[in-house]
Amino acid sequence: MDEPRAPHRAPAGSRGSRGPAWRLATPAVFIAAGVLLVTSAVTSRGTDLRPGRYDSLADLAQQESQRVKALREQVSDLRADVEGLSAGLDSDALKKLEAQADALAGPAGLSAVRGPGVSVTLDDAPEAFREAAGAQVADAIVHQQDIQAVVNSLWAGGAEAMTVQGQRVVSTTGIKCVGNTVILHGVPYSPPYVVRAIGDPDALQRSLDGSRYIQSYLQAVDAYHLGWGVRAERRITAPAYAGLLELRHARPVEPVEPVQQVGRAS
Repeated sequence: MDEPRAPHRAPAGSRGSRGPAWRLATPAVFIAAGVLLVTSAVTSRGTDLRPGRYDSLADLAQQESQRVKALREQVSDLRADVEGLSAGLDSDALKKLEAQADALAGPAGLSAVRGPGVSVTLDDAPEAFREAAGAQVADAIVHQQDIQAVVNSLWAGGAEAMTVQGQRVVSTTGIKCVGNTVILHGVPYSPPYVVRAIGDPDALQRSLDGSRYIQSYLQAVDAYHLGWGVRAERRITAPAYAGLLELRHARPVEPVEPVQQVGRAS
């Protein structure tokens, strides 16, 4: 009779060391794989993380070289066009165009202007009065239409150049009221607002006095304690406009004098 075989046993300590380790490692591997999958999905946003055009660096370099070559050819063609157009102008015609451009630089606001003129100051009512005004506080502050009325009246009076808060006013200048501040060329300003115009001081003053909107504003000055002051100055400097000149949309409108106001619009 064969002798009974001893039961097979794993080496001492082998089961005890592998069992718990594998039980911990397996979930960790699955969790890490899940994190990678989620990260890849979020990063790619449904697209291929390695598109075919990047499979070969040589192909990518060739594509970029062709693009640079095409751009250089385009630049060369444009230079040829410029040279051809310039050659078509004689020196006298070119000088005439340059003189016309220089003459328009001043009216366009692209060059500094100095001379006599007037300064107009508009200010909100004192804080104590504004607090007491309550619901009618909008009547006790300066609005964009008040500043616009002053600017338009000064232009009508023959102003050669103008500034608001020290910034040169040009044809594309917009004055916008936001809360209790005014935005000019993207910069917010708080009162008092100072408008300076270069021109004949007497003619500018007459234009202000003849504006019906200014007369309405002066009534609000008395009723709501708004600030107002006009002063003739012997020398005003209007710096050259240094902002953007790009204009995308423009539509001419007929100037309209506002009707006599009972209250003041916000």
